[in-house]
Amino acid sequence: MITPVPPPHLPDTPSPLRAKAAEMEAAFLSEMLQAAGLGTPSKDFGGGTGEEQFASFLREAQAKAIVQSGGLGLTEALFRSMGGTDDAA
Repeated sequence: MITPVPPPHLPDTPSPLRAKAAEMEAAFLSEMLQAAGLGTPSKDFGGGTGEEQFASFLREAQAKAIVQSGGLGLTEALFRSMGGTDDAA
């Protein structure tokens, strides 16, 4: 049985710097999801042009959801590399 790892404890009201770090992680995840083929229309039953145009919105929403649920831990690393500390949060 695999025990899930809880997301790191983050302050209830994130600092603007931490929020930007979370945005950066979401952008990175969105690009990785695109490279993995998420949102690529199916050849057999694809949604056509509309599906292609809105696939990026789906990837962005999924990337933000991943970050909100704990993400990959990049938010904290980016926050600290930008000079953020827990004292400022």
